[in-house]
Amino acid sequence: MGARLSRATTYCCWGSHFNNVILETPDFAEVEEKGDRYSLPPFQEFTFEQLRLATSGFASENIVSEHGEKAPNVVYKGKLDAQRRVAVKRFNRSAWPDPRQFLEEARIVGQLRSERLANLLGCCCEGEERLLVAEYMPNDTLAKHLFHWDTQAMRWPMRLRVVLYLAEALEYCTSKGRALYHDLNAYRVLFDEDCNPRLSCFGLMKNSRDGKSYSTNLAFTPPEYMRTGGITPESVTYSFGTLLLDVLSGKHIPPSHALDLIRDRNFNMLTDSCLEGQFSNEDGTELVRLASRCLQYEPRERPNVKSLVTALASLQKETKSPSYELMGMPGGGTSSLETLTLSPLAEACSRLDLTAIHEILENVGYRDDEGTANELSFQMWTNQMQETLNSKKKGDHAFRQKDFTTAIDCYSQFIEVGTMISPTIYARRCLSYLMNDMPQQALNDAMQALVVSPTWSTAFYLQAAALLKLGMENEAREALKDGSSLEAKRGGGH
Repeated sequence: MGARLSRATTYCCWGSHFNNVILETPDFAEVEEKGDRYSLPPFQEFTFEQLRLATSGFASENIVSEHGEKAPNVVYKGKLDAQRRVAVKRFNRSAWPDPRQFLEEARIVGQLRSERLANLLGCCCEGEERLLVAEYMPNDTLAKHLFHWDTQAMRWPMRLRVVLYLAEALEYCTSKGRALYHDLNAYRVLFDEDCNPRLSCFGLMKNSRDGKSYSTNLAFTPPEYMRTGGITPESVTYSFGTLLLDVLSGKHIPPSHALDLIRDRNFNMLTDSCLEGQFSNEDGTELVRLASRCLQYEPRERPNVKSLVTALASLQKETKSPSYELMGMPGGGTSSLETLTLSPLAEACSRLDLTAIHEILENVGYRDDEGTANELSFQMWTNQMQETLNSKKKGDHAFRQKDFTTAIDCYSQFIEVGTMISPTIYARRCLSYLMNDMPQQALNDAMQALVVSPTWSTAFYLQAAALLKLGMENEAREALKDGSSLEAKRGGGH
């Protein structure tokens, strides 16, 4: 099975109209960067419905922002068309009252394309909704790896790589006319599937049109922000200095306290004890010197980003080692399914054994629908209600008899009435579509099942089967992994 699910990189189709099942594939914007081809789809506007489906209805299980649901603007992980992983930032409703201003800002940031950024892929501006869509970075934040690590502290060569890549990201943005970055901190630095550090594009836009640029503790904000409430490119350099301190110390030390330690040459109190023996005094002294220069009280005395890149490039160690090796993690998102214990349904989906999938779904019945909310009006307890239930019964009979064309028709009648919501019916119609060689319709149904029940492993497994039918083996593997991890958390499956 591991051989069947190859690691081929496949880009997803964009602009899917879910109701009409139309997929359009735009031209990809290719950017020459550091000798590599870095390809991404061009910036686009998404519909709110697309992003609702991508995040399983903005399910709380998909929240990845620092303060969870309590954050003023919440970030969700999701999958567009069940294929490309994305991060979706949903703004507070009062954040950007003028849609034209929001779109203009988003489009400008969306023109940036760099392998040092978690790039902005698109936005949504529909009614009062304001959302940004960016590349999803699966390997956590710098804050997690520095302050809350579980197995091993980040090694010195990787810390040096982080600050260099971050400086390069800021230099790129500056060269493209976006020198201002709002609230630069360790939560804005993310790690991609190869564990390369990337700067979140979300900080290139304010959290609101008129809102504050800084949300962190005021002890870490540039002095001029305290005086004027505004930021400049030099303010970004100051924040970069606080990040240099984070990387050096493994703690979030207020700059004033750090500068006192530097003045007293008390470097032992400033450096992370986990780094003992990993770097020379010269390298440590140089990083301290750069941090203290960035943290100068007067903005004009701070270095520019270009000079920071030059200084940090000269410090790099183990430049030939890939980032995932330096982080002690599996390479390039290649964690295989062989390490997972697949349930019978997951196994059947991974083999595209539609007969086995049918048998399992038939045996499970509707027990996974327990707890699904259904809204029934008084009128529905009439003939229409009876017709709806009859269409379900006919669909179940056809499904049992393997008459999948009739099952599709009957389940569609049930779904179109819209008063009763059943993830199981979406799952059954999904398989019926697969049996009729209609994989895109099947994929849409698996996504709808996740909107109804965001933690239902069955929906992920059926997504995988549909993706395999579409020839998207890499994405199918990810869906199987997602379903298996959910099933493991729940202590077993169906």
